[in-house]
Amino acid sequence: MDRFQEMQVFLAVAEEEGFALAARRLNLSPPSVTRAVASLEERLGTLLLARTTRSVRLTEAGQRYLADCRRILAELEEAEESAAGSYASPRGQLTLSAPMLFGELFVTPLMVDYLEQHPAVSIKALLVDRVVSMLEEGIDVAIRIGNLPDSGLHALPVGFVRQVLCAAPSYLAKHGRPQHPAELPEQRIVMSSSSNLSSDWRFSQAGESFSVAPVPRLIVSANQAAIAAAKLGWGLTRVLSYQVAAPVAAGELELLLEQFEPPALPIHVVYQGGRKVPAKVRSFVDYCAAQLRQNAALNPPLKG
Repeated sequence: MDRFQEMQVFLAVAEEEGFALAARRLNLSPPSVTRAVASLEERLGTLLLARTTRSVRLTEAGQRYLADCRRILAELEEAEESAAGSYASPRGQLTLSAPMLFGELFVTPLMVDYLEQHPAVSIKALLVDRVVSMLEEGIDVAIRIGNLPDSGLHALPVGFVRQVLCAAPSYLAKHGRPQHPAELPEQRIVMSSSSNLSSDWRFSQAGESFSVAPVPRLIVSANQAAIAAAKLGWGLTRVLSYQVAAPVAAGELELLLEQFEPPALPIHVVYQGGRKVPAKVRSFVDYCAAQLRQNAALNPPLKG
């Protein structure tokens, strides 16, 4: 194998955290993948991967080399795409990331439509509830919810979401409707441990911000489970407005304490700039931004 091939093999093993999975991804035999990494480590004179019978983990040197591999392979792909004319027409693999539920509800339909329109493009989507490093993980486009830090990335605003408190009508009929956030400790609370919202719930009154620390009786590992429990009338929960737009519209959930909501969180389509932006990135960003800006669930009326 040449050096670029060795880098690709090492990158696959690091990302899949295993030789067998990397071999399946690369359509190679496991022994050939093992030999390639061993040859690479021998040539570099350092251990890149710490192996046990159950796991494969990067060493400190491996973490540094992984970042360099991603950068070098990305530059190689850019050079090949430029030579193949992909800066003129969309082609090649597009890699994107988005929050899990947001990706399922809003981004997946856009990906399907986009692929129908651009048969020379393939998409690899990473739907996770964490902030993904676009450079380190080779992401072309990301959907970000929340205020963005200063960076060299390009960002297009496409809407906003509110942090909303909600409960089922049956729960409110039985337990009463809270009139102020200070009453929340007396209510049944269901909370998702995967939520990006702080465990200290922020509110706003007369321009002043304050927080309430809820004490949940039910903690689940997914936002959808918390919403499901709320719909069943067990308790109230706090989520992002897009996550409950459908059940609120259907009357299954009601929004509470809207006058105390903190400022809305912006939504951006983020992409890496550079000397040239590939047509696959430029066309998907334009299409995605146009469609999301038209979505009423992502552009609800702001509460004064």
